[in-house]
Amino acid sequence: MKFFNKISLAAIAVIGGSLAGFAQGVQPSQTPLITYDTQFHPTLAKNGMVSSQERNASEAGLSMLKAGGNAVDAAVATGFALAVTHPQAGNLGGGGFMMVYLRDQDKTIAIDYREMAPAGATRDMFIGPDGNVDRRMAFFSHKSSGTPGSVKGLVEALEQYGTLPLAQVMAPAIKLAEEGFVVSWGLEESLTRYQKRLKGNAAAAGYFYKADGSPYHAGEILRQPDLAKTLKAIAANGAAGFYEGWVADKLVATMKAGGGLITHADLKAYTVKHRPPIEGTFRGVKIVTMPPPSSGGVHIVQMLNVLEGWDLRNMGHNSAAYIHRVVETMKYAYADRSKWLGDPDYFDVPVKALTSKGYAASIRAKINVNKATPSTEISPATKLPEESHDTTHFSVMDKDGNMVANTYTLNFTYGNGMAVAGAGFLLNNEMDDFSAKPGSPNAFGLLGGEANSIAAGKRPLSSMTPTFVFKDGKPFMATGSPGGSRIINAVLQVVLNVVEFDMNVQAATNVPRFHHQWFPDRIFTEPGLSLDTRKILAGMGQNIELAPVGGKLSVLGTTQSIVLTPNGMIHGASDPRRPGGYAAGY
Repeated sequence: MKFFNKISLAAIAVIGGSLAGFAQGVQPSQTPLITYDTQFHPTLAKNGMVSSQERNASEAGLSMLKAGGNAVDAAVATGFALAVTHPQAGNLGGGGFMMVYLRDQDKTIAIDYREMAPAGATRDMFIGPDGNVDRRMAFFSHKSSGTPGSVKGLVEALEQYGTLPLAQVMAPAIKLAEEGFVVSWGLEESLTRYQKRLKGNAAAAGYFYKADGSPYHAGEILRQPDLAKTLKAIAANGAAGFYEGWVADKLVATMKAGGGLITHADLKAYTVKHRPPIEGTFRGVKIVTMPPPSSGGVHIVQMLNVLEGWDLRNMGHNSAAYIHRVVETMKYAYADRSKWLGDPDYFDVPVKALTSKGYAASIRAKINVNKATPSTEISPATKLPEESHDTTHFSVMDKDGNMVANTYTLNFTYGNGMAVAGAGFLLNNEMDDFSAKPGSPNAFGLLGGEANSIAAGKRPLSSMTPTFVFKDGKPFMATGSPGGSRIINAVLQVVLNVVEFDMNVQAATNVPRFHHQWFPDRIFTEPGLSLDTRKILAGMGQNIELAPVGGKLSVLGTTQSIVLTPNGMIHGASDPRRPGGYAAGY
């Protein structure tokens, strides 16, 4: 498998694209005419499925389902395990969003455990003497860390919606940290690539590198005893084991030593928010997704509303006509994101207006289906209708139809590269997700305004988009992705591939993706789109950037998706774009 896992993205995209038409027609009861690797066909199960970016974490979640737990039990076990085995983004020191669907109540809950700005945060805290944003401070200082929410979010989700005790759910993560796990080649490559960042902090260097400073190699065992102690404190004391006591003392001491802002009062004041989800429809299915401070849910529904007015299927998947319409729609959504989205506790986000069918129709009417509109000619709506790179995602579905879609993050890969001495976990740099200066792009090139300005206690705007799809009133799909600004469009395309083009979930995952975020005014594409298609798009005035394999933008999201088919089979798809992902089912 090592050789196959190292297959180039270009090969995956081309092969996945060529198989998509075949794969979408294959049902579990049919015998394929050819044999191909399971990378291009979904993992099948009957009783439950967990799809995440790391195998040990997926199996930790699956063990809860086998023990009689529900989807929430499995999700929390997966989340804590990823903090051990996928330190690039799995975390205790970050935050995220969890969508929970309870089948017996036919109820969806949106859990917001996004980081909060410490009380000492100020609007212009990252503005340097020259009046511009100090990127080093915003990205890699202790001040870049917001008050973490992951531990409280996971624990609260379990307490309210799970069925198993916290100690049992956390046992796999504790074992992985204490006894260690086998380093994958993907983790070896990541720790090698980011060693300059991590070795700049003594605690992080001690956690992730050998005594001589060399990275761990694939096949070696990585043990994290300090992280195991923190996990045990949480297992024994719940969220208080992290936000109070010795773990909190060490976090605050790290902040004081590095000039950071998080205090004991900030930790005590942290709260998890339960918010009403965003709902929409597309081709008769119901879309239920994350509300602000996620921008993703609003814009998924907004874009689907616009796209519903065209016969996309007859245009052909990833044809020039199809891509052009989707890209033009993306431009308007990301323009609106820059003005109208922020923390709803601090800014009145016009959700109903942005997600209305009427507003979508007005956008569709502006789109020239034959020619690209330059981004400079597109601006956020001046008046809306009146209202009457690294993150990780995992999806879970159990035998009763309960679902969880969870996306959480440290923001950058390994956050700001700094760890809490003696406690084993990394710090986030989520404060950069605020608009440090209106009109100045963040690390992902996204523009923002006053709605997302820095304020004490506020939660930064996010692109994380955990999403459910319901068909005929029944649970059908759970999905989501990492990828910074590219998350929203990755999720959009997986949903379109399944709902509009009837692809099975693995084929829908594998086919090439594209991305436009208003500014910069160009389409980023993965390898796999034909030269003819790219030439037609260029002739329509689209600016296309085909990133090289391994380039910064060559991977547009890494989705983890699960679909429940009409015959009761659960199909899981872990995205092959990054190594190590695994859909575990039984």
